[in-house]
Order: sequence, then structure tokens, then C-alpha cells
Amino acid sequence: MASTNLPIPDVDQPSGHAADKKPKLYILDYGAGNVRSLANSIKKLGFEFEWIKDDSDFDKAEKLIFPGVGSFGQATDSLRTSGLIHPLLRYIHSGKPYFGICIGMQVLFASSIESPNSAGLNVVPYPITSFNVEDNYAGGKGKKSVPHMGWNKSWKAWNVQGEEDKDKLALEEDYYFVHTFAARLPEEAASSSSANANAPETIGDWAYTLARYGSETFVSSIKKGNVYATQFHPEKSGPAGLDLLRRWLEAPVESLSSSPTASRTWQPVNPTTSTSRATGGNGLTNRIVACLDVRSNDHGDLVVTKGDQYDVREKAPVGGDGDGAVRNLGKPVELARKYYLNGADEICFLNITSFRSSALLDQPMLDVVRAAAETVFVPLTVGGGIKDTVDPDGTPHTALEVAGAYFRSGADKVSIGSEAVLAVEELLKREKEGIEPVLTGKTGIETISQGYGRQAVVVSIDPKRVYVNTSDPNWKETFPVAHLPSLVIGSEAISQTAPEEKDKAWWYQCTISGGRAVRDIDVVQLAKGVERLGAGELLLNSVDRDGSGKGFDLDLINIVKGAVDIPVVSSSGAGRASDFTEVFEKTGTEAALAAGIFHRGEVGIDQVKECLKGEGLAVRQSKVEV
Repeated sequence: MASTNLPIPDVDQPSGHAADKKPKLYILDYGAGNVRSLANSIKKLGFEFEWIKDDSDFDKAEKLIFPGVGSFGQATDSLRTSGLIHPLLRYIHSGKPYFGICIGMQVLFASSIESPNSAGLNVVPYPITSFNVEDNYAGGKGKKSVPHMGWNKSWKAWNVQGEEDKDKLALEEDYYFVHTFAARLPEEAASSSSANANAPETIGDWAYTLARYGSETFVSSIKKGNVYATQFHPEKSGPAGLDLLRRWLEAPVESLSSSPTASRTWQPVNPTTSTSRATGGNGLTNRIVACLDVRSNDHGDLVVTKGDQYDVREKAPVGGDGDGAVRNLGKPVELARKYYLNGADEICFLNITSFRSSALLDQPMLDVVRAAAETVFVPLTVGGGIKDTVDPDGTPHTALEVAGAYFRSGADKVSIGSEAVLAVEELLKREKEGIEPVLTGKTGIETISQGYGRQAVVVSIDPKRVYVNTSDPNWKETFPVAHLPSLVIGSEAISQTAPEEKDKAWWYQCTISGGRAVRDIDVVQLAKGVERLGAGELLLNSVDRDGSGKGFDLDLINIVKGAVDIPVVSSSGAGRASDFTEVFEKTGTEAALAAGIFHRGEVGIDQVKECLKGEGLAVRQSKVEV
């Protein structure tokens, strides 16, 4: 994958401490991704920090944190071109504490299959490889979704004699992962029999915690001497992640620069065998996502609203003229904080207001993201206006620039809607006409995924049912062949509405502009197309189910899940806590999203999780308080 020259948006980052104070903790920001959340986490914990501005700051630092997302090549090439790689290596070899997060861990390795032409720092002489989609893990269907995205449990790679929780950096909690590439263990080192398994020579001494995704075991954090790094994001891992950060920040420099001397035993399998997650399933929890549709009301204030089949206005009074007022269900930042405290695994902001056509001038929405990131320590997704735009004064901005502004403001992922449909239409047209290259590398999905990693790109799909006239006994022969993969026969349907639709048939046509315009492309064509372009996750809505409370459209979800290898967030139709249980059990979706039932207080996030837990489904419920 070619490196993308990332434009760094002019978005102010949180300040550390006053300049007249001697800095001890420094953060290295190479310009990619959401570093604001880490800065906010550190400030919430009561610590001060400074940003690395030039190579002399490495000598001033007593502790250093290197966070980041994006591609391996982008990160390592950026360090080299900016002249930071040698000062960074000098700092690491000095023995002073280093904390790498996500890409800040991977750059320490020798190489990555993601960017074969870019060398790592080789601090850890071991390669980064990719997760396999094809996987016959227990409880699966022969494959797993990649990227590895969501909450997974880590365990200590070594059982250290006499070690207590107070001596650990990471506890056995769920942490937030989002990555395609990992330091995977060879099968013989991940044996279920610890008596026959030995730690691999080059990575064993470095492995601090391990995690399992499907049948693959990988290193979820490393620790040796002064170097500590996590594949997961502590700043996005709620109370458990904040607790981990606090432990590292509070620890004396000397304790962070030493290696254990006590007797220890390699444990390649999660020792907590009493739970089904230790041996079954893919290892991830079932994610619950709270969605906030944000737009300006008739008075110009940003509010959270919710539509009924995408109509966000109240019904006009009987006999009245015009439309009713925009439905106001609360203030965005306050609701986001509430849902975080109630246990939401992710928060999704969808900007459905008119000024999203000039997203970089949309300061109110950028302010919402910045403010939410100060108090919400789980992943934030932002959608609306992530596209190539032109300001009223004629200044052009690429989708990459727009996404970068949201990332620098505190977002972790961006969601692309209508532009994704148009991009796939162009892809299919080029393919049909034999125009090369089919993938131009110029779409927003491609440029953002190349610069920040595919895990940063969500595509929001808004399909609606198109019912087929089945009165003709030969209707199947005249049905468009291109749309057959999205066809559902009512007698074979499994959704809650199946009994009343058993004599019908339908296919799923995609829409744009908030469901107001249809396109001649079905949901399978779109899902497969955006995956080819580089999307890392799908947000699958349903125009028909939106606001209905009739349960998720299980047939739609199963069609899409079977068509792609990337994670799916299922949306639209939830009316009861049991609807979430049904969608996870009958589709294998990675996440389920709801809005209105949470906003109106009809169902609580805690109720949903208790319902899932009661049915034996894995959920994140942290025992840590910060």
C-alpha cells in the first residue's frame, strides 16, 4: 500500500502544562489519528504533559507516550521524513519509560506485512502479520471478520510467582482493539497444553499480555525493561483503560525500567477457563452502540433528534399548516456522556443538518466532537459531510482533510454515506466498461483508509425493500440477475415480521440523501464494493425498520454478513432488550445500534446488557472505577 501524504488539519490540541513548569511526561504526535482522547485521558487523571516539538524534547522527557493509528508504512515513513526516528530510538535505548499505543507498539517491530517496503524500528525482532478471515474456531461459521474490532479480554502471557494485582499494569478486563495486523503467535507457541508449549524465542521475552481472536493468539501488549506498549487503546477502553494509564503514570520511573526477576511460567491460553469466552466464540464481546442524530433545530441550536423512517419532524397539529418542529431529544454532549456512563461500548454522532455540505466550516459539530471527547472514553464515530467539499469562498477540501479534522477533534472513525454509493456506482461502471484501474485511489474511502487505516472508515448503508410482483408464476425468470443476491423469499424469511410477509418477495435497494433518493444498486453490490474500496466496517440501517420497534431486519443483516468479511453494525428496528439478543444470536453481527429507545428511556443500555448476559452472550461490564 502506498503511503499517503497526510494533511494535518489546523485543529488545536489540548495543552499540557504551563511552559514554566519542568516537563516530565511527553507525547509524540506524528499527525495521524485521534491523539486528543489520550491527552484528555491524561488530564482527567490529573497529570501534566507536553508535546514533542523537536528532537531536543526527547532529552527533556522522563516518560514518553507514542499513540497513533494508521498504516505501518505511514507511521515509520513519517518518523523518518520528520527526522524523529533517531531521537526516538535514542530515547528508547536510554532506559527511560516508553509507552506505545497501537501503531506506537507496531513500529517497534522489525516489519509488517501491511507495508513490506517500510522497515520498523526493530526494537522487537519479530514481524507483524495479518489476521486470517478463514478460521474454523469453535462456535464460528468458518470465518471471522477482519479488522479485529471491538472489546476483547487480555491475559498475562507469563504467570509470575507472587505477583499481585497492584503490581500489574493491565488487569483481566476488556480493552478496545481495532486493527487488521498483529504480532501473531505461531501455532506451537499458542498450544492449549502449557506443558508442551514454549514461548517463541524472539517475542516470548517481550510478551506481557496475550489475546485470542478466533483461533489465533496474538500479543496484545509487550513489556521489557523500560518499554511498554499495547495493541489495544487504553484511552478508548473506558474505566479499565483509564486505570491502566493511571498505573503507568503513577509508577516510579525506576519500576517501569526494570524486568521481572521472579520465577514465571508461559501461559498461552487464557487461564480463566470457567468462562465460555476463554475457549468458545471469537473472543469479542457483543458491542452496544448508542447513536445520536444531530442537527440544528428551527432556532439554530444543535439537538439530538430521531426520525420515523428518517422523518425527524413532529407531526403537524391536525388542521395546521406545514411541518411540525424538529424533534428534540436532548443535547448531544450530555447524552453522549450519559450513555458512556450507562455502559455504551461506542457512541455514534450522525450529522444530519444542512451545513454538513461545508464540514470544515461546521464549527458547532466539531465543537460537539471535541467536547464529547473530554468526558467519553469509548470510541466515537462521526458521520455526515465526509466528502470532497468546496467552501462558499471557493476553497476546495478533500475528504481526507475533512476526516482529519474530525480525527484531530476527537473522533476515532468517520462514517461515509451517500458518497460511498456514488463511488461504488463508478467502480461498477469502470469494471463493466473495462476501464483500468478499476480502483482509482481517489475516492474518500480509499484516501482515508490508506492514510489512517481501513479501521477508521465506516460506510453507512441505507437500503429499503422493493417488493416484487409475485402474481406471475414466472416472476423469478424476469427478476434482474444482478440483484438476485439481495432477494428474499417471504416464506424463507426469519425476521419478526415474517409471518405477515410469507407470501411476498423483495430485494434491498440502496438509497442516498437520507433515504430520499433511490439508486439502481442493491445492498450486496454496495457492501462488496465499499469493502473493495477499503471500508473497515459497515453501519447497516433499514429505511423500512427505522423507528418501527419491530425488531432488526434479520434477513437483511444475514445477506450482508454473508457477503463481506468486515464487521457489521446492525441498526434500525430495536424496540425491546430481547431484540438485541435475537440479532446477535441469529446473525452473528458484531454490534447492534439503537437511538430512539435509548433517548426516550424506553430501554436502558444496562437492561440490554443484562438481557444479553442472561442468555450467555458476552458483554463488556467493567469492574474498575476511576
